[in-house]
Amino acid sequence: MIAILDYGMGNLYSIKNAFEKVGAEARIVTDGKVMREADGIVIPGVGAFDSAMKKIAPLRDDIIDTVRSGTPFMGICIGMQVLFEKSEEGNSEGLGIIRGNVVELPENVLVPQIGWNELEIKKHISLLNGINDGDFFYFVHSYYCVPKDEPAVCATVEYGKQVTAIAASDNVCGLQFHPEKSGPKGLTILENFVGSVKC
Repeated sequence: MIAILDYGMGNLYSIKNAFEKVGAEARIVTDGKVMREADGIVIPGVGAFDSAMKKIAPLRDDIIDTVRSGTPFMGICIGMQVLFEKSEEGNSEGLGIIRGNVVELPENVLVPQIGWNELEIKKHISLLNGINDGDFFYFVHSYYCVPKDEPAVCATVEYGKQVTAIAASDNVCGLQFHPEKSGPKGLTILENFVGSVKC
């Protein structure tokens, strides 16, 4: 079962429906005990960093323990950003699961970035099976993640500079784009995640 964390933000049913399209059992959860029993965890999201962390705070220990146990874990959009240590968008501490910070997009581009952008693969991981350089994914964000460990950057997009689109470390991955809004290629990403859960 894929547990989709409901923390009062984000398009929960869109991501749930997308997982079900690729054959996964997906459940929207609020309870840490249920989350700990899941085969894979997803933090989706739309919103601001501080608001997200305030909502996630009661589940912080459950999330970190689940990650440490090796359970496959995915953060989407703001769900990716909260995996990092801190953000220029707010004052709250992030989960610190991936080392690095979240910074504002450069001044020479329209903010937020809304729309399709072209992926550039930097490091192949199983999540990217069936995905190629130049494939397009759908973004909506004003901030982006800067991992301290360069090998964590698996894909970028060009938006005023190279912006991290996918970061991964061990059993944890973060997507700055919305796979549930990215057509067949987005579903491929989710199907690959489900495959990692079944391994």
